[in-house]
Amino acid sequence: MSFPVLPLESDHAANELSKKPHSHLTTAWISTDIRKHKMPALLSSMASRAAFVTPRFLATVAPTEPKSKPAQDPMKSFYRKDLKIQKATKEQMHTKPDHLQVEKVKFGHTYADHMMTCDWDETNGWAAPKIEPITDLKIHPGAKVLHYASELFEGMKAYRGLDNKIRLFRPEMNMARMRRTAARAALPDFDAEEAVQILIEMLKIDQEWVPYSNVCSLYIRPTLIGTDPTLGVAFSKNAKFFVITGPAGQYYATGFQPVKLLADSRHIRAFPGGVGAYKMGCNYAPTIWVGKEAEKKNCQQVLWLNGEDEEITEVGTMNIFVLWKNEQGELELVTPPLHKGLILPGVTRDSLLELAREMNEFKVSERIFYMEDVKKALAENRLFEMFGCGTACVVNPVGSIHYHNKEKNEYEDWNIPTMKSKYNVMQRFYDTIVDIQYGRLERPGWTREI
Repeated sequence: MSFPVLPLESDHAANELSKKPHSHLTTAWISTDIRKHKMPALLSSMASRAAFVTPRFLATVAPTEPKSKPAQDPMKSFYRKDLKIQKATKEQMHTKPDHLQVEKVKFGHTYADHMMTCDWDETNGWAAPKIEPITDLKIHPGAKVLHYASELFEGMKAYRGLDNKIRLFRPEMNMARMRRTAARAALPDFDAEEAVQILIEMLKIDQEWVPYSNVCSLYIRPTLIGTDPTLGVAFSKNAKFFVITGPAGQYYATGFQPVKLLADSRHIRAFPGGVGAYKMGCNYAPTIWVGKEAEKKNCQQVLWLNGEDEEITEVGTMNIFVLWKNEQGELELVTPPLHKGLILPGVTRDSLLELAREMNEFKVSERIFYMEDVKKALAENRLFEMFGCGTACVVNPVGSIHYHNKEKNEYEDWNIPTMKSKYNVMQRFYDTIVDIQYGRLERPGWTREI
């Protein structure tokens, strides 16, 4: 079994790198000082194999490919050249929603005609990948995925532009994150670019499933599971990589809908040294009950807090941003940092940070902040916007917070003036990202055409 390897940068090199601007940015690239924030011990011990470089790059940058690729080795990856394709017959094909129906398609309820599968075992490595008609998986009831959550996944989308070209948005970042999660889950490694190339072939076959719409998309779910049919908490000697896709309707059918958040520090999503920075199913199952409790309080999402000081981490399954005037009087866009391993390093998060620094209109910070900071900023009328971000929605405005005051053991309602902000940062982010995804705005290196 092999794992992705990248050399760690020294503190000096990391700090020098953090001072250099991106070649296409107009403002300096700001990085968390790793001398001040030590990486959690578990992450540090994995750094040599899990592609950790600096906190700014933590789980956000694809491994650098060598100029001359090594000989293909099934112990290291599956490969596009070995791809086997079995197209669905007319009888196996499903009815596609038309352009009117697709906007109302419920997420995750409709699937395209084909799936990709590839098996791995400890002795032989990866078998030849296959694209075949979508069907049920055959799995032993003793498979480790069913008992010990030996599983991980990614979420991506393909978009059909007004020029009728189909595009993927930064797919190499999803595959790089998937590799890092696989390392943490003790599941086999693979070549990120080979995976992207196979995805492209799959999309070519099912291209008519990509909606003819500038508000809808085709959702892509790559998944890796441990299939070793033995009980016992141990490394899985068998695994399966598979990909399914399906149309996703319009997220905002009637414009932005601000959400109400439940903020209660008695409910914890992740903790230092845990797996909050990885896209594993075990991170999501425990949040479902809390989500139901939030619904009972007329809240649509949960604002996840950490520790006695109520550090803000994520909102629902999204990263979170706040635009405010900080206590030094600076207009600042702030989002929680990655160095503690509490939050998922989102592709949309990384994209918004890059765009924000290009705007050069406000300070951009990746730093810790607390509920007390939000409360004080609201009281002083210097909090302007709060929003989540992620693949599904791009951005999602926060309209209010239902906060559990642990000192008084009672709930308080805080109004967030996101939709009244004169700065309109969230809306501009949304417009820019969507324009890039649908090909209305060119952004070199951010899209792949099918």
